[in-house]
Amino acid sequence: MNIRSHPASERNGVLSIRPFRRLWIALSLSSLGDWLSIVALTVLAATLTGKHLAHAGVVEATAAQGAAVSGVWIATLLPALLFGPLAGAIADRLNRRMTMITGDIIRGLLFLTIPIFPNLTWIYVVKFLAGCASLFWNPATAASVPNLVPKDKLERANQLSLLTTYGTAPIAAGLFSVLALISGPLGSVAPFLQPNKVNLALYFNAASYGISALTVFFLREIRKPSASERISQPSVAKSIWEGWRFLRQTPVLRALALGMAGAFAAAGVVVGLGYVYISDTLHGGSAGWGLVFSAIFVGLALGMVGGTRLKDFSLRRLFGLSIVSAAVPLALIALVPNLALVTLFVVLLGALAGIAYATGNTIVGLEVDDEIRGRAFAFFQSTIQVILFLVIAISGFLSTGFTKLISDITGSGNLKIGSVVYHSVGQNVVLLLGAVVAATVGVFAYRKMDDRKGVPLSQDLMRAIRREPLSDMPDGQPSWGGKAPARRGLLLAFEGGEGAGKTTQGRVLSIWLRDQGYDVVSTHEPGATKVGMRLRAVLLDTAHAGLSARAETLMYAADRAEHVISVIVPAIDRGAIVVTDRYVDSSLAYQGTGRDLPMSEVARINRWATGGLVPDLTIVLDLPPAAGLGRRARSADRLEAEPTEFHERVRAGFRSLAQAEPRRYLVLDATRPADELSREIQDRVRDILPDPVPPSAEAVTGTFPAIREPGRTRANQQ
Repeated sequence: MNIRSHPASERNGVLSIRPFRRLWIALSLSSLGDWLSIVALTVLAATLTGKHLAHAGVVEATAAQGAAVSGVWIATLLPALLFGPLAGAIADRLNRRMTMITGDIIRGLLFLTIPIFPNLTWIYVVKFLAGCASLFWNPATAASVPNLVPKDKLERANQLSLLTTYGTAPIAAGLFSVLALISGPLGSVAPFLQPNKVNLALYFNAASYGISALTVFFLREIRKPSASERISQPSVAKSIWEGWRFLRQTPVLRALALGMAGAFAAAGVVVGLGYVYISDTLHGGSAGWGLVFSAIFVGLALGMVGGTRLKDFSLRRLFGLSIVSAAVPLALIALVPNLALVTLFVVLLGALAGIAYATGNTIVGLEVDDEIRGRAFAFFQSTIQVILFLVIAISGFLSTGFTKLISDITGSGNLKIGSVVYHSVGQNVVLLLGAVVAATVGVFAYRKMDDRKGVPLSQDLMRAIRREPLSDMPDGQPSWGGKAPARRGLLLAFEGGEGAGKTTQGRVLSIWLRDQGYDVVSTHEPGATKVGMRLRAVLLDTAHAGLSARAETLMYAADRAEHVISVIVPAIDRGAIVVTDRYVDSSLAYQGTGRDLPMSEVARINRWATGGLVPDLTIVLDLPPAAGLGRRARSADRLEAEPTEFHERVRAGFRSLAQAEPRRYLVLDATRPADELSREIQDRVRDILPDPVPPSAEAVTGTFPAIREPGRTRANQQ
């Protein structure tokens, strides 16, 4: 059966496709086993270490337990760092179905051996070997999805797979808490569950892999990949090197990389110290750790979903703000030794981390060209893995060092401040350091990436929460000056870099609108008026290459002021549709972002110049500068002659303006065929067009007498 032609798959959801549903079940069980093994083995490692050091001091025991837990996480991350590309390349050449079955069986058998050999070294070996098996299992699963679902459902299938991979983490944590609580009573009936409370979880873990293998066994639709379907991935070291070489030329992404590094460094501290801090210091035990582990992922999910609701808030600002804000709950986790409150703070920390992660990925998708976007994502993913690995590895040692230092000073590893006693205070100190790191890099990222300088953050945030248009000024006035002029027509603006096709698309749209019966005025900037023509000659002449950025800004504003009062406003007042090639956004992108002038000053000048006139729709034709400049047949004018770095900044400026107010923008990939762009522009413009028949004419038609055929009766008409 070819699933691509199955009629039911076209009518119903992706889970109605039987082969994919089976694969999804296997993925759910396998992911559940992965997360359950992490929770269970961190508990077991700390328990075994604590038993061996039962007669040691509190400081030594806590330090050893922290190191044991860190070892579990290191064993989990190490296979991907060492063998990720190699395993992915090999797995892509094997029979995917047999790879998945073998991987599940190997992992299940490995975890079954731990209750038999409850040894710390063996735990690390098992986790490392299971991680190696997962390196083959995961790409085989991901590569099988496109062959099981039709193309129109592939995106939904991938989203569901991603949700399952991470969504099973809180389920695994909650399941472990339940199993940890009932394993004691069951141990009196079934002695094989003793001496460790995690044995029941490990047996359940092995069973989940076994059922997953059995499910895949009956999934006959998975086949061996052809040579054309094979893919490869770069090594971690190569991804980081190539990504950093690219980021050195892009300040915004450099700040983004540092922000992500700081955020995951703080997350690594929580992961590295979490179990010992929750179970011993806060006396939460294994069940408490399961609860907090689940809270992390609940928070992440809430952040990834909730962060998207601030649609009219700058993504760059949101990224830095979320990292700085994450420092607050992290500091509270260190300062408030109460399990219930710590769980709440962990949910908040996870939510802010989810916002930062989702926002960072969105920024990469918006501001990185298609041909290098894959390398940028690989760089971020590889960097995150390395940072987590290093921070988890050293957090335990730092905690021990601070605890011993304070113990030498005070004579005890505890510290009392007021009525609060901090046990093993080194953990609290390291958590506070993580908060300081998050706050520092968050502030740095915010300052480097802020694309609305001069606009107060608090009022900008409140505007987004209230879903007010971005055009509102901080003082409550319209962003383009005093009261915007009343108007009956429309203003449509085309924006973009050099050679993007604005003139062509503006002309096509004007012709199409006239064919629909509209009064259309097609115009441009600079130079649409007599005064503007003289200003244009100065602005674009290469002889004036030394013109200062401020003078350039004022001259463009002067041209725009004359353009608005002489051309645009009269046309709109009579009900016409004005299509302009460039408007205010060009000054914001070229002089604000390109010339690095304060955006607020450029905006303020243009607000006054235009009298508050904002386009009803701004169409941004997005094109890489090299491609746009290569389209120009004539000799370069003063702006076209600027270096590539200038045009890259201009392009980023247009993108930032559009992403900050998506409801008023249409951003199109200008590398696509011109006729496709024209159709998409027409579809969007059609939604905001006024009625081409004046209301007065409609009123007149209401007085026309009804026309009836001779001889027809009223009954016949009915």
